[in-house]
Parts: sequence; C-alpha cells; structure tokens
Amino acid sequence: MDTILEISNLSKSFGSVQALKNISLKIREKEFYGLLGPNGAGKTTTINIISTVMEPDTGNVSINHFDLKKDPVKCKKSNGVVPQEIALYNEFSAYENLMF
Repeated sequence: MDTILEISNLSKSFGSVQALKNISLKIREKEFYGLLGPNGAGKTTTINIISTVMEPDTGNVSINHFDLKKDPVKCKKSNGVVPQEIALYNEFSAYENLMF
C-alpha cells in the first residue's frame, strides 16, 4: 500500500512548553487513524502543522509524496480537515480563512 501521510521526528515548542517531541507516524492507503489523548497532548498542534497553519520547529511531513515545506499548496490540495469548532484564524485575512 502507498503511504499517504508520513511524519518524521516532528517537534514543536511554545516557549518552555514542548507540545510535540519527535513524533513519527506513517499512514498508508485504506488505513484510518485517530489522534487520541488528554488536553495538552499535542493533537491540535499536529493537525495545525499538517494543515500548514503552523510550522514545526523540527521534523518533516509528507502528504501524498509531497514535502510540506517544499510544496505546501500541493499538500493542502490532498488534505481535508474538519475542525472541532468553527475555526477562524486571526493571522489570516477573511479571504484566507475562506480559502483555508
């Protein structure tokens, strides 16, 4: 089966708080995953990085063989996210929020 999402050694900190510490996973075609964990476990941070809302401190993400850092637009076209609540990002304009 072909790999559709690969995360390698992903890390992200917010000041002294390390939200992600070298996480890695690989999801292949026809596989389903859920990100489960308590508040503060890094689930939203991981999704925000995969969705290009934020950048990781270290690590790599590949979606359908496109590198997230090199081809973010191609990755976004292969990625769909349904937020838990209505999500409007303050750092985006109204148009950018709509397009996201």
